[in-house]
Amino acid sequence: MAEKGIAEAVQAYTGLSPAAAVTILALMLATYLLVSSLFVAPDAASPALAAPLNPPQQRQEQQEEPGAFMPYPDPVQVGEITLEQLAAYDGKDPAKPILIAIRGQVYDVSRGRLFYGPQGPYSLFAGRDATRALALMSFDPIDLTGDLEGLGPDELEVLQDWEDKFKERYPTVGHLASENATDGNHSGA
Repeated sequence: MAEKGIAEAVQAYTGLSPAAAVTILALMLATYLLVSSLFVAPDAASPALAAPLNPPQQRQEQQEEPGAFMPYPDPVQVGEITLEQLAAYDGKDPAKPILIAIRGQVYDVSRGRLFYGPQGPYSLFAGRDATRALALMSFDPIDLTGDLEGLGPDELEVLQDWEDKFKERYPTVGHLASENATDGNHSGA
């Protein structure tokens, strides 16, 4: 009798048959689990996914502390770095962090490897000065520069929004070395 009462309550509350309500609930749970797994560190989601992302010495260090959850290695301060040095942190070497410069500040975006890593939608920005490209919301390699010349208030506001998001989400690990010449023609080929 209690089962019949529950079935009637489900139908009265949702307007659906109990089978349809359970099916929708199961689909919602599956969707939640799928989406939330996108925001979990790879080594927490599956040991198989962690293997290509962590160098062997890091995996050994993690095994030394059983049960310790280490989603990302501590950011390494790079201090003053040139554009040429920054290019080495493009995500292609899994032993190195992924770095992006905005307005001269260098951010470690390694925790966003799915976005900035080699197959990510924003991999173009990795290891580069993305200041102008972010201001213009551009994926054109010619815009991968720190040159702000010719940008209007709207573009500078967009850039400020991006910079605020980076400051919120990613640690600052250094700054770009000052250059005597304007970097406006740097295409980063």
